[in-house]
Amino acid sequence: MATTTDYYATLGLDKGATDAEVKKAFRKLAQQWHPDVNTDPAAQARFKEINEAYQVLSDPERRQRYDLFGSAGVEGDPGMAGFGGFADIFDAFFGGAAGGAAGRRGRPSGGSDLRYDLRISFTEAVLGTEKEIEFPVLGRCETCAGSGAKPGTQAVACPQCNGRGEIRSVRQTMLGQMVNVTACPRCNGDGKIVDTPCETCRGDGRTERRRSIRVSIPAGIDEGHQIRLSNEGEVGPRGGPAGSLYVAVHVAPHPSLRRDGTELYHELEISIAQAALGTRVKVPTVEGEEEIEIRPGTQPGTELRLRGRGVPHLRRPGVRGDLHVFVKVVVPTKLTRAQREHLEAYAAEAGEPVNRDGSGSGLFERVRDALG
Repeated sequence: MATTTDYYATLGLDKGATDAEVKKAFRKLAQQWHPDVNTDPAAQARFKEINEAYQVLSDPERRQRYDLFGSAGVEGDPGMAGFGGFADIFDAFFGGAAGGAAGRRGRPSGGSDLRYDLRISFTEAVLGTEKEIEFPVLGRCETCAGSGAKPGTQAVACPQCNGRGEIRSVRQTMLGQMVNVTACPRCNGDGKIVDTPCETCRGDGRTERRRSIRVSIPAGIDEGHQIRLSNEGEVGPRGGPAGSLYVAVHVAPHPSLRRDGTELYHELEISIAQAALGTRVKVPTVEGEEEIEIRPGTQPGTELRLRGRGVPHLRRPGVRGDLHVFVKVVVPTKLTRAQREHLEAYAAEAGEPVNRDGSGSGLFERVRDALG
């Protein structure tokens, strides 16, 4: 270990410095004092101090021990031997850009992706549909055909990178020979420059316009799903490839159906008489109303399943979920004289005590409490 005890002072930091500040200070000092770039005889010792301080302050556990006990808290730590932080030393000299421009070699930059928010109905989401959408986009300039050059002229190879779109530099370091590759700053990696720009697009190769396309919405799509349309986004500058268009789908709720994946749910309200005697009623489906049978004696909470009336599976053609109908027996809150008399007669025949003056607890109240 070096005799330096104030690691914060070594890096020129306050004790409350953030991790980002520690890293930034190390990079700056490493570029200044690394023995491969600084011929001062004291550079190696100075860099060792800087590296040692960074190893302690960049590690949360070591930093905590150092803050509590000073250098004694990290004395003898086996992880402190030699040079550490290889990635940070590399970044200090090459800015994390090594290989960043590799493979570009004069390819024009691609265009931006676009997002379009599309609102559709519940039925359209379940059954699928087609929609025509219109949106602003940067399209290829018709005057220069996207080249960015004035008609009759053309882009020329960038003299700074000789048309490669990248700048390479070789440097000898303690790690060996390092090749740094960055995008050419003059042509931004395109490999070409426009001396006489197109007057319509001012050399960009693109102009703003409104575009209209038809989008196919697959059956079974749901809220928040996105449809990716490749090459339908903005074109890149000076003939670059187009980005993608992402259509984000938003589905309006249904007034009486609830969706969960491929399954649909509906709560059906029927009367006490319908539940007891049975009936035929209509229930909503995405294709329209459908009549179903309520058998005599149907109990509250009974589930009736309409198979194949749910939502189509997006990735399994021909597979469709079910519509689940749950029965809710509605107890009336008010009765006419005739209705009460009929219920009292039923209660008398069944041997059930009831309130005949409309107050207190009786058959009607007990039925309402049980089913309501």
